[in-house]
Amino acid sequence: MDKIFETQSFSETFGRYLGMAWHWAWLLVLMTALAGGSAYYHAMQTTPIYQASTLALVNPAPATKALDLYTMQTSEALAQTYIKLMITRPVLEGVIRRAGLSVRPDTLGKAIQAEVVKDTQLIVIRVEDTDPVRAAFTANALVAEFSDQNMAEQASRYAASKESLSAQLTQLDQQIQSASATLNSLGNGLSRQAERDQLNATLSQYRQTYAALLQSYEQVRLAEAQSISTIVQKESAYPPTSPIRPQTMRDTVMAAFVGLILGVGVVLLIESLDDTLKGPDEVVRKLKLPVLGLITRIGNVENDALVTCTHPRSPVSEAFRALRTNIQYTSVDRPICTLLVTSPTPEDGKSTIATNLAVILAQGGRKTVILDADLHKPMIHKLMKLPNRKGVSDLFVVPQLGLDGNLQETSVAGLRALTSGSLPPNPAELLGSVKMIEIMNRVKEQVDIVVLDSPPLLAVTDAAVLAPRVDGVLLVIKPGVTKLAACRQAVEQLQQVGANILGVILNDVDMKRSRYRYANYYKGYYSYYHHYYSDDGDGSTRTERKKKK
Repeated sequence: MDKIFETQSFSETFGRYLGMAWHWAWLLVLMTALAGGSAYYHAMQTTPIYQASTLALVNPAPATKALDLYTMQTSEALAQTYIKLMITRPVLEGVIRRAGLSVRPDTLGKAIQAEVVKDTQLIVIRVEDTDPVRAAFTANALVAEFSDQNMAEQASRYAASKESLSAQLTQLDQQIQSASATLNSLGNGLSRQAERDQLNATLSQYRQTYAALLQSYEQVRLAEAQSISTIVQKESAYPPTSPIRPQTMRDTVMAAFVGLILGVGVVLLIESLDDTLKGPDEVVRKLKLPVLGLITRIGNVENDALVTCTHPRSPVSEAFRALRTNIQYTSVDRPICTLLVTSPTPEDGKSTIATNLAVILAQGGRKTVILDADLHKPMIHKLMKLPNRKGVSDLFVVPQLGLDGNLQETSVAGLRALTSGSLPPNPAELLGSVKMIEIMNRVKEQVDIVVLDSPPLLAVTDAAVLAPRVDGVLLVIKPGVTKLAACRQAVEQLQQVGANILGVILNDVDMKRSRYRYANYYKGYYSYYHHYYSDDGDGSTRTERKKKK
């Protein structure tokens, strides 16, 4: 992760991450779209669930209100108890009967949510259902059913006492009525005075007993009223107009955001595991070397090796001209006469760079020789379409050094080529010999600049042997392919032998997907080229072609 989170200025960090985001925009958009689309599809396939809510007030028994200090705690505890009792099987079965539902009690219990409003005696009851009307009806039925069962259960504690007292009162009332009727039937005669006095005494006793029983009955009723807690519905449930889930828009946006976050994580993981150099800023920051050239590729010429010959007006050719200018300014006091082109690994395209650079130098008016010093896998004769019967390796065995017949003319004015010749068994020893210095000096006597194409640094030691014997070394790197470790090792090898490393050339950069701010110039030229020039390499403008027609 150190390659992502190195210390940089804010503008560099912001530009780097912005470029990274642009480069991986397709992945971020893809993951965001997949996550959001999946959530949207799932939401559209899910049955909507509606939620109806009602508000109930818990009234504690009046007897508990005498303890003002504990009234609130008692009420909250009672509300919590009621919440648990609401989802018991007897209550749920009563709700099913009352509401005419066709569900099991345990299924209904899962659809009910109840909670106490903090610091109040209120309970919020919510019922979920696929039918909004049924959800509201069930919520109202739940409060009514629980209230009825709660009242009946609490009243049952006094039912026996009230029933016993009521029976006694009824019996005494009958006895009082019977005694009163008997007393009235005796009349007012003196003969039955004693009998009337006895009935009056009995009737008085009955009435006293009745009054005592009636008082006891009222006391039981009062105790019942003082000890019964009730629950009252304060706000009825109404059918909801929109479902609580799925919420299509919210779910889609949240899923898309999660997909974006996952995409960012994947990009950061890829970038942290990717040990390749990406662009000029990383070359300057990590290799401490300047970037002298950024060689692009465009549509129909990306497979044409000598693009500077076949498409002289293309953006790639313009990039080589910029490279030529930058090389000239790297050593003003000491002109570059011998230039070594190498790379860390074989797939960096150093032979193509060396050949096109030689062409551009020759087109700039300098007598140039392209010398193939890669005696392992020579490519110059193939790129220039030249025979390879004689070359560098053959000069080592001649008794008297002469270049006649070895320097071959090319199709580019001012450019000659010295191919590799036959492949020797010991290239490193030959290239490090005094004879090689003589060969280079003899070639320099005839031209202005010699461009040497050498093997990759990490493959063999040939380039390291030649590097201190030339005026400057160019290191070719392919962004996104060449590993950072390989580049650092190559630079260390060159520094250890005392080579003059002029800078780095970034090769085969796809400007259409480039994330590097240094590439803006080439992108602009790319558009300019396609607007004004033909693609067949003849150099004619659209205006010129119109005039010809």
